Amino acid sequence: MHDAPLILTLTLDAASQAFFDEQRRRYFPPRINYLSAHLTLFHALPAAEAPAIEAHLADVAAAQPYPLPLAVTGVKFMGRGVMYTLDSPDLPALHRRLQRQWQPWLTAQDGQGLRPHITAQNKVDPAVARALHAELSADFTPFEVQGTGLALWTYRGGPWELRRLFAFGGPG
Repeated sequence: MHDAPLILTLTLDAASQAFFDEQRRRYFPPRINYLSAHLTLFHALPAAEAPAIEAHLADVAAAQPYPLPLAVTGVKFMGRGVMYTLDSPDLPALHRRLQRQWQPWLTAQDGQGLRPHITAQNKVDPAVARALHAELSADFTPFEVQGTGLALWTYRGGPWELRRLFAFGGPG
């Protein structure tokens, strides 16, 4: 699959990643839960442009001297699932810079504004999702996480294959 699209995600600090992975293990249908929890920045970058994309990501990550603070602001019902919503003063600007750089390659979805979220449950009956939303919302308290870098993945028809990690403030 030389032409398989590339996916770009924001990596999180280890404790936050473990929390969201546990949420996914608990609430995502096991038969289709083959990914770790993730915050997707771009869904379908062209594989043919991988060298240029990787070079640009290495520069962007090295220029970001510190982790990006993100606030987990709530739990949102998505019809057939539940997601955690996130907000950051810096992430939207980073996303827009990448969009400008890659504009000729972007799909309609990737050309839109970023609505950061991490899905805890998807593809379930709406009643199941509504119940989980009520449960998680009942005692939700906002909390902070840290974006520590970027991860570039190759889509493999379901599972993703990690191509490269780009740590903020250091070499990729």
